Amino acid sequence: MRIRDLLPDEMSEAQRRVAEAAASGKRGRVPAPLRAWLHSPELGDRAQRLGEFLRYDTSLGPRLSELAILVTARAWTSHYEWFAHKREALKAGIDPAVIAAIAERRPPDLSDAASRAVYDYAIMLHRDHGVSDQVHAAAVAALGEAGTVELVGLLGYYTLVAMTLNAFGIGLPDGETTELRP
Repeated sequence: MRIRDLLPDEMSEAQRRVAEAAASGKRGRVPAPLRAWLHSPELGDRAQRLGEFLRYDTSLGPRLSELAILVTARAWTSHYEWFAHKREALKAGIDPAVIAAIAERRPPDLSDAASRAVYDYAIMLHRDHGVSDQVHAAAVAALGEAGTVELVGLLGYYTLVAMTLNAFGIGLPDGETTELRP
């Protein structure tokens, strides 16, 4: 890891407050990227609060959110993000064949319009840094305007997470192996 993990007795009051807020929230723990963000407690506080909203409280629900997060983890080859969210995707009811296809960078077989809209939007935005009118219209039709805005927020936030994990070398827990190929 490229950044020092802060022990509780090394933390400033602001850092402790941010770590405690994250652990006492809906996550029930300090999320992996916060290990780096705590070095800037204001960033850590704002990012973890935004992340809590985007992960748990959007109109997308767990299945669509986890689909978008997996596409982002794959786009960034973020091993920890993939490790953490593959389990959540399975819990949310995403077919293991869909997860395997995303891991292998193959288009998955998605049977519903909302999942196809999330996947297409996420792939195109990550790959092209924009979306076509057709892909945008399909997302709005399937998710609504608020859902599409929340999807973009989710993709942006989990890009920040992936960048943080990758830049600071926050790897997999001991004993876990990488599933994603470059």
